[in-house]
Amino acid sequence: TVKHSLAYFVTASSGLQTFPEFVAVSMIDGAEMGYCDSDIKTVELRQDWLRTLIKFAPQELEWHVNRCIVTHQLTKAVIEDINLHFNQTGGLHIFQELSGCEWDEETGEVDGYDDFGYDGEDFISFSMKTQTWLYTEQAATYKHKWESGKDGFKDTNFLTNICPQWLKTFLIYGSSSLQRTDLPSVSLLQKTPSSPVSCHATGFYPDKADLFWRKDGEQLHEDVDHGEILPNKDGTFQMRVDLNLSSVRPEDWSRYDCVFQLSGVKNHIVTKLDKDQIRTNWGKTGFRCDGVWKYTAVCSAVIGAVVGLLLLAACISGLFIWRKKNNGEGQTCSQSS
Repeated sequence: TVKHSLAYFVTASSGLQTFPEFVAVSMIDGAEMGYCDSDIKTVELRQDWLRTLIKFAPQELEWHVNRCIVTHQLTKAVIEDINLHFNQTGGLHIFQELSGCEWDEETGEVDGYDDFGYDGEDFISFSMKTQTWLYTEQAATYKHKWESGKDGFKDTNFLTNICPQWLKTFLIYGSSSLQRTDLPSVSLLQKTPSSPVSCHATGFYPDKADLFWRKDGEQLHEDVDHGEILPNKDGTFQMRVDLNLSSVRPEDWSRYDCVFQLSGVKNHIVTKLDKDQIRTNWGKTGFRCDGVWKYTAVCSAVIGAVVGLLLLAACISGLFIWRKKNNGEGQTCSQSS
C-alpha cells in the first residue's frame, strides 16, 4: 500500500529569547513544503513546484499566510492560559501541535489527526473516529477550559476534506519531485576507539527507509541503537544505526555489515564493517558534514555533530520532541465528547 501525508507542525514558546515565539512548518510526505514564523509574518515556499501552483491558485497561499497569523495568536493565548492554570510563572514553556491527514493511494482511505504537546509531553489529542478529545493525566484538569474556549484548533472539515484535496493537488503539481527516488551515501563513523560504530545514511528520498546491522546475514536486534529519520535542508533525509562492538573480537568484524533499504527499490546498499572504511575524528580520515536543516546549531568536523544531539533543532523547527505520530506508549487518557 502507498500512503501519502500532509502535515503541519507548530511550535510556540514563551521565555525563549533567541528564537521566534512561533514557528510553523508544513510537510508533504516528510519533505518540508512551507515555513512561517512570528518574525517574518508570511509564508516562505520551500518547493519550486509550489510557486507554479500559487500562480494558478493564489488563494491557497493567502489561506496559509492568514492561518499562520491566526494560529500564532491562538497558541500565544493558550500558553498564557495553561501557565495560569498550572500556576507556572516565568521559565521556558513550549506548546506544540501536529495536525494533518493521510491518504492511502490504493484504498482511497483518508485519516486525519490533531495532536498537542506541552513542555515535551503528550497533552491533548483529537480522535477522528470518535470525534472526541483525549486528555493525558496532566491535561485532565485543563479539560473544561480547553473545550469551552479552544474550538479554533478543531476543524474536522479541514482534516477530512480540505486537507486530503490539497494533498492530492500537491502530489500532482509536485510529482516529479515528490515521487522521485534518491539513494544515499552510506558511511561508517566512530567518535572514539571505544565508541559504537555508527552506520550513517544521508541524502535519500523518500523517508520510507530502513537501516540495520547484520551478522552472518541475519538482522541484529541486540547491541544496536536506531536513530530517528531526520530531514536535510535539501529535502532529502538522513538516519543512523549504532553497533556496540565492545564484545566483538576484531577477527569477527568481517561477519558484520550494514544494510540500507529504500521502499520501492529492489537493490539494497550493503556496507561491510571494515576498520579501514570507518571515518573517525582521531585519525587522518576527513569528514564533511552536510544537510541538517535550518535550526541545527552547528555542522562541525566532529562526527558527534552528525550522530549527536539534534533535539533543540527538532524542537524549534516544529518536529515534536514528545513523540512521533501514532506512538502513544505510556499515555493515560480520559475521553470527552
